[in-house]
Amino acid sequence: MNTADLRIALFSGNYNYVRDGANQALNRLVEYLLRQEAAVRVYAPKVEHPAFEPAGDLVGLPNIPIPGRSEYRAPLALSPRVRKDLRQFKPNVVHVSSPDMAGHRAVTWARKRKLPVLASVHTRFETYPRYYNMAWLEPVLESMLRRFYQRCSGLVAPSPSMADVLRKQDMNADIGIWSRGVDRDIFNSRRRDLAWRRSIGIADEEVVIGFLGRLVMEKGLDVFADTVRILRERGISHRVLVIGEGPAHEWFESHVSGGIFLGHQQGADLARAVAGMDLLFNPSITETFGNVTLEAMACGVPVVAARATGSDSLVHDNATGRLITPGDTEGFAGAIATYVNDPGLRAVHGAAGETRSLEFSWDRINQTVADTYIRLIGEKAAS
Repeated sequence: MNTADLRIALFSGNYNYVRDGANQALNRLVEYLLRQEAAVRVYAPKVEHPAFEPAGDLVGLPNIPIPGRSEYRAPLALSPRVRKDLRQFKPNVVHVSSPDMAGHRAVTWARKRKLPVLASVHTRFETYPRYYNMAWLEPVLESMLRRFYQRCSGLVAPSPSMADVLRKQDMNADIGIWSRGVDRDIFNSRRRDLAWRRSIGIADEEVVIGFLGRLVMEKGLDVFADTVRILRERGISHRVLVIGEGPAHEWFESHVSGGIFLGHQQGADLARAVAGMDLLFNPSITETFGNVTLEAMACGVPVVAARATGSDSLVHDNATGRLITPGDTEGFAGAIATYVNDPGLRAVHGAAGETRSLEFSWDRINQTVADTYIRLIGEKAAS
């Protein structure tokens, strides 16, 4: 079987209505598969004004707003219309990217028809409750995720460290790697523009600590804010540059006084803003890969990150950045202070990160997913 013989039914809880790293990766995958002449049908919630145009054919799933986070939609059970569309499409493999109700139903639909199911893991959902004072829910969520993933033929995780976590959690016996790539035509150190920095009020000699991502508490906003407070108390001169939007914007802005908030950026504007940082601070522990970390590295920016899934597979400690124990605000502050006070170290670690980013090619990475589909189809046929 070749890639062109694939007929993939892809289920997503958020394919294009709110932009994030997970759906950017899924859209890149679909775009690549279509270029290889595979057939792809995407099933996900549709909204009137999505964040961007989807790659491939998108079939809307019945959905409702998620309570408390209405910008996100919860897909529901497969409707008769969706089931009819699936029958007519006749997939030979099903890909589920979110453990929601529609994902569960898609797995059941595929198993009844003896079709292989590949699940891609994009975030550590089980860690979210700790950011909303409900940490007691974590083992419950982990058990629910285990039931979902063990019904799949195989899993792909974005990083070796995340794959190790999934194995320890006994999520599945077949776990591969679907890494992430970076567009080097867009993200590179040549994007650094001092004139642009001046235009937003940053002097050439000022050291910029950057944050890049959705402004939601599970990205570690509280740790970021507490670390910046420690730097101020220690008299470590710096500026904070925040790229991203989200429901916690007001809280974050009130806790990071004097920060420059650019809102959502994309394409060349995003790359210019990332290259305009002097270091990226990523305290999140919910990432499975860390697209923002790789984008910063590609722009020649050293990264201070939590030693957690994703980041510890990208950042080489004391070579391309620093890895600090999650939540250790004193440790984060110390690592950042060293970079603030040592421009030579920033330059050396930034250059090393840019060199490492050359290893991440989107087409090569996405072909590994196509190869996994083909393997699972062959194994299912043999069994």
